[in-house]
Amino acid sequence: MGILNVTPDSFFDGGKFNDMDTQLSQVEKMLHDGADFIDIGGFSTRPGADEVTEEDELKRVIPIIESIANKFPEAIISIDSFRAKVAEQAIIAGAAMINDVTAGEGDSDMLETVAKLQVPYIIMHKQGTFKDMQAEPHYGHVVREVIQYLSFKIEKLTELGVHDIIVDPGFGFGKTLEHNFQLLKYLDLLRILGKPILAGASRKSMINKLLKTRPENALTGTIAVNTLARLGGADIIRVHDVKEAVETLKVINFYRETV
Repeated sequence: MGILNVTPDSFFDGGKFNDMDTQLSQVEKMLHDGADFIDIGGFSTRPGADEVTEEDELKRVIPIIESIANKFPEAIISIDSFRAKVAEQAIIAGAAMINDVTAGEGDSDMLETVAKLQVPYIIMHKQGTFKDMQAEPHYGHVVREVIQYLSFKIEKLTELGVHDIIVDPGFGFGKTLEHNFQLLKYLDLLRILGKPILAGASRKSMINKLLKTRPENALTGTIAVNTLARLGGADIIRVHDVKEAVETLKVINFYRETV
């Protein structure tokens, strides 16, 4: 899953793709490099990010989704939003799935909207709000609590008639360095949920803090974490650097087939 943030303040690529030409060029590159999905986000969820109005989010994401759908009809577009209206308008514009980092908690209408639309829905675990989630994360047992949270959400969605669900442990969302790596080490335990697993750690603080580096210098660490995530059972890897991720996965898959 290739990331395209059409925001001015995302932690790595904020402001890089703020016009249609650069956005479409990046999409073309990611598809050429082997992306299966393009994840479009118009609201930065980094810790301490500024609020974005629903109107502004729609203005950011709908035009590029329509353009991608027209220019690259083979692309599978994901809308990265916690707002039901944005998600619904994105699906109408050409997106095919919803990536909600609040698992329905950011908008009380989201779960029923997903049930109405009947599209794949990615639910992520997060502790706290976007503003304070990294202030003081705490868990009794992070892996158990993440699984319990996602299990509860799956049960609720199933009751609403939603069955095409993907789970995301939420690396970097209300977790310390140790919490993130505990989740990575025991990622395979999420298999008990019976749903595909998405891992999104690309250039995040769990890598930067460990290596004492910045997002722009975190590609090597990202490749290492992506490798561990795939070996741990991740089905989808969400990344900024598609070419490197695809090559990494080819090596892992060939290794698994021949050893």
